[in-house]
Amino acid sequence: MPKVTSFRDLEAWQVSLEMAEACYAMTKRFPASEQFGLTAQMRRAAVSVASNIAEGHRRTRPGYLHHLQVALGSLAELETQLELACRLGFVTADEASVYQKTLSRVGQLLHGLARSLRLPPS
Repeated sequence: MPKVTSFRDLEAWQVSLEMAEACYAMTKRFPASEQFGLTAQMRRAAVSVASNIAEGHRRTRPGYLHHLQVALGSLAELETQLELACRLGFVTADEASVYQKTLSRVGQLLHGLARSLRLPPS
């Protein structure tokens, strides 16, 4: 396994950044009336996930774990907002399903990263 020297080396950060890019592409098609509503909230939540991974990586272990928990919270917000966007007809069920798979992958990576931080240092 390659040594992690930067948050950029973390798969969780890489996939969460891809998730944020996909969020921007998806919300670009939302109604203009949602520019300051659901569009902005979804984008903020998506950016928050990657940002908290990066910020946490620069902190002590307890701080890092805290930021991963915040990232998981933002991920849950994004899942809820995706569900609402689907119910409102802004995205199709198929689009939501594809994006949900990315959200699930990010969640798995965040949980794995947090679990690795809880282990005693080797």
